Amino acid sequence: MIRAIVIAAGLLMLWQGVVSLSGTPPYILPGPALVAEALWQSSHLILPHAATTLAEILLGLGIGTLFGAAAALSLSWSARVRPWLLPVLVISQAVPVFALAPVLVLWLGYGMASKVAMAALIIFFPVTAAMFDGLRRTDPLFIDCARTLGAGRLDLLLHVRLPAALPAFASGLRVATAVAPIGAVVGEWVGSSSGLGYLMLHANARLQIDLMFAALFTLSILALSLYYGVDVLLRAAMPWQAGEARPAADTAYN
Repeated sequence: MIRAIVIAAGLLMLWQGVVSLSGTPPYILPGPALVAEALWQSSHLILPHAATTLAEILLGLGIGTLFGAAAALSLSWSARVRPWLLPVLVISQAVPVFALAPVLVLWLGYGMASKVAMAALIIFFPVTAAMFDGLRRTDPLFIDCARTLGAGRLDLLLHVRLPAALPAFASGLRVATAVAPIGAVVGEWVGSSSGLGYLMLHANARLQIDLMFAALFTLSILALSLYYGVDVLLRAAMPWQAGEARPAADTAYN
């Protein structure tokens, strides 16, 4: 907590220093005080848009994680599915999100569905790639021991491969959580009637730069809170990995 406060204070001081020393006008880069004032005065406007964006991110995160885990399991389970599914994964990353956003808005409308779909698409690949890598890198000794005890293919998956893949899955989910806001905000920029992306776009068009930065600050807080919330849940779900590795000098005699 103290570290986060120190980092935040340092960034604010650096921001204010850049604004003061460079003489940048407020309509290009407002100072922290102006942004804080806009955040306070426009909180009644920012909070509903923040709630919309948060809902889009959470729904996209859930759907993208579900489909990503299912795709990883399909890739690991069947070698016949792999040649068909891998090109889809590559295409999902090769096409820029800005190119997909107008298509999704056209298909799903200006409501929440297109933004959720955009967030899910961005989340899908990190979860799939990380979990598939974890599944296929299961220690062969564990698999051999399970087979010696008579475990079938499904038993191997449920009791050996999946538990062994959890750390890799957790890493992919952390990455997915960090990039999830991108999909929602890009979708709001292309076409929407609410959300922080929508608010930033219209504030910029009206030269309300302090309001735009206030919305951006709110989005940053949402993203950080979501990331650390997911990290806490993952650490609680995997207590054997919750602690940081201790230095060799501390563990040499234990």
